[in-house]
Amino acid sequence: MRAVLWKRYYRSAVAWCCRYGTRPTVHLELDPKFRKYPLRFAGQCALVSLVIVGVLYVLDGVANAAVVGALGATSFIAFAMPHYRVSKSVYLIGGYLVGVTVGIVCYWGNELAQSAELPVGADTLLIVFAALSTGMAIFFMVILNFEHPPAAGVALGLVLNRCSWVSVGIVIGGVLLLTAVRRLLKPKLIDLL
Repeated sequence: MRAVLWKRYYRSAVAWCCRYGTRPTVHLELDPKFRKYPLRFAGQCALVSLVIVGVLYVLDGVANAAVVGALGATSFIAFAMPHYRVSKSVYLIGGYLVGVTVGIVCYWGNELAQSAELPVGADTLLIVFAALSTGMAIFFMVILNFEHPPAAGVALGLVLNRCSWVSVGIVIGGVLLLTAVRRLLKPKLIDLL
């Protein structure tokens, strides 16, 4: 099936190229920055791995993998784009504080709604409050100017993963650790994008 689709794509590309006088090219090319700084790329990625090991080991993140998963996306933003606006400490920490707060509120809203014995199933309530947590986290991050997309995932994870103070501590501790390492090493880091 894949071969058939590829042939169709290639034929249409050849037809387009013949019409406009160009040749079809399909190739994989390495990032030019990587060619210039291969050791810096490898070093920054290894550094991210070490920081995540610290987060998972010290903060017992393995037990809360669904919530800690957002820290992987944050580590990409913090270490692949260390000089971009989105990786500033105020966005990382502020976004996570908003995400955690909304996640806690929606988790307890779900718990209260389930204890009220509404004529709606527990799974339906969980889905509604999980979706609500994502929308509310995005809304508050945008109006407070703390935009950090992975933090919306934290709000969702806290609702779906049965929020606990341990989870909250892991998330806040993890983002503080990522922010501290990024700030400490920012003069040495380069933008990989």
